[in-house]
Amino acid sequence: MTIIDLLERNASLYTNETALVEINPDQPETRRTTWSEFELVEPTPKVRHYRREITWGVFNEKANRTANMLVQNGIGKGKKVAILLMNCIDWLPIYFGILKTGALAVPLNFRYASSEIEYCLNLAEADALIFGPEFIGRVEAIADAIGQNRMLIYLGAGCPAFADDYTDLTSECSGVYTAAGLIEDDDAAIYFSSGTTGFPKAILHKHRSLLHSCKVEQAHHSQTRNDCFLCIPPLYHTGAKMHWFGSLLAGSKAIILKGTRPETILKAASEEKCTIVWLLVPWAQDILAALDRGELKLEDYELSQWRLMHIGAQPVPQSLIRRWLEYFPNQQYDTNYGLSESIGPGAVHLGVENVHKVGAIGIPGYGWETKIVTPEGVEVQQGDVGELILKGPGVMTCYYNDPVATADTIKDGWLYTGDMAMQDEDGFIYLVDRKKDVIITGGENLYPVQIEDFLASNPKIWDVAVIGLPDPRLGEIAAAIIQLHPDVECSEEEINEFCKTLPRYKRPRKIIFADVPRNPTGKIEKPKLRKIYGGEGLVASQNKS
Repeated sequence: MTIIDLLERNASLYTNETALVEINPDQPETRRTTWSEFELVEPTPKVRHYRREITWGVFNEKANRTANMLVQNGIGKGKKVAILLMNCIDWLPIYFGILKTGALAVPLNFRYASSEIEYCLNLAEADALIFGPEFIGRVEAIADAIGQNRMLIYLGAGCPAFADDYTDLTSECSGVYTAAGLIEDDDAAIYFSSGTTGFPKAILHKHRSLLHSCKVEQAHHSQTRNDCFLCIPPLYHTGAKMHWFGSLLAGSKAIILKGTRPETILKAASEEKCTIVWLLVPWAQDILAALDRGELKLEDYELSQWRLMHIGAQPVPQSLIRRWLEYFPNQQYDTNYGLSESIGPGAVHLGVENVHKVGAIGIPGYGWETKIVTPEGVEVQQGDVGELILKGPGVMTCYYNDPVATADTIKDGWLYTGDMAMQDEDGFIYLVDRKKDVIITGGENLYPVQIEDFLASNPKIWDVAVIGLPDPRLGEIAAAIIQLHPDVECSEEEINEFCKTLPRYKRPRKIIFADVPRNPTGKIEKPKLRKIYGGEGLVASQNKS
C-alpha cells in the first residue's frame, strides 16, 4: 500500500466531499467558466478574497491528468519531476500525479535563487520542472542551461516561450489513470535540506516513509473526517505536507491559506471551521501581540471548534505557550520534532496530554526509537547532553548521489540528527542546540537555545538568536541578536541587568539590536548572522566580566 492508494480510496468513498480549499486574501475572487478558465468577480461585501475548492473526486482526476501528461512525454517510473510552485490548490494534485507514474516528486524551495534551482535540478537528475508565474525570471535566467535535457512546464497564465504550457498539455488528457504497480519499497520523493551550511543535500525517501508519516500524524493528532486542517507553511517542505497527510488518511478537508497576518489566520480558522492549525513561532507571536494590543478581538471570530494548535520546525519558548493557553484555554497543544531526513515532523512529539512538560520536544513518536549518544555512539547518562539519534520507518534512504554524507549521517540504521539533547527523569527529551551551533567559550560548552529561551522570557524581546563569535582569549563568545517588539525601547544595560540571573559564563558578551532572519520554515538563519556579524566592523557592545 502507498499514499496513492489513500487518494484513490478517498476519491471513491468521498467523491463529492471537499478535499482542498485555497484561500488568498490578497487576490480578487474568481468564478469558474470552464475546467481551466476563471473570470474576475467584482468585490462585494460578501466576496472579500479568492476562494477555490475541489472535491476528492476532482483532486484525483487532476492527479490522473497530470500522470497521463507525464507518461505521454516519456516520464514514468524512476524519472524525476521537480515542483517549483507557491502554495496553491494544484500543488498536491501535481505531486500525486507524479507519484502515480512511479516517478519521483522533487519539491523545490520557493526562495531558491536561479543558481540554487539549477544546482538542485542537476543534483536530483530531474527530468522535468513544473514551475509557476512567480519564478519566470529565475527560470528564464537558466533556461538554456537546464532546458537541454529536461522539460520545462509552466502552470499559470501567459506561458513564456521557453516552456510548455501545463494547461495545454493536460487539457486533452484523460482523467482516468491506472497507477503503476507501486510498492512501499519504491523510491517516491527527493526533498532538500535547508541548506544552512551551504548548498542543500538531496534527501531520498521511499513510499514507505510517506505512508508512515500519514500514520504518525493521525496517531498523534487523532484526525477524523470531521476535522479541518489549516495549512499555512510551504508545501515544498516536509513539515506542511506530512501534517496534511493526517487529513489524507482521515479523508478530511484542508485549507491552503496564503498569508500569515494574524487577522488572516483567525478569519480563515473561523470561516472555514478549522479544528487543527499548525503555526510557526513568529505567527503565534504575531497573533498574541495583536490580541495584546487590542487589534484583534476573539469575540469577533468563531473559534470554539479549534481544538488543536501545534508548533514545529524550531524550538518553542515556554513563555509563548503559556501566554497562548491564557487566550485559548480550551485548546490542546502539541509540538513536533523531526527532520526532512526523518520525513518531517513526528519523530519526537510532546503529546497533547503532556502540556505540563512544555519546553520539552517530547517523547519518541509513533513507530520511532530515540537515543542520546556521545560522539562515539555510546548512550549518555540520563540528564547528560549528547547527540539525538533516531530510528524508524521514516528514516531517509540516503543523501542522493552523496555516499560520504550518507555514511556520516546513517550508522547501523540510526539517523544522526546533529541536534544536541538531554532527557529528564520522566523520559522527556529537551533540545539543547544544533551540534554545529554549540559555542565553546573558555573550555565551557554553551548551548544557544538555552540562552535564547531565557531571553525570550523578557517581555520587550520579540525574537532572539544567540551565535558564537571568534574571540582571541576565549576562543568564542556568545552574542545575542535581539529583535524588540515594535515601538518598544530597550537598552543594552537593561539586557545586561536582565541576564544577571544567568550563570556568568552563560551571559551574552555582545548585545546586538537587529532583526532576526528566519527561513520559510521558521528556523533562525544562524550562518547568515555569523556572516554578518562575525567580521570586522561589528557595531555591538562587549560586556565586562
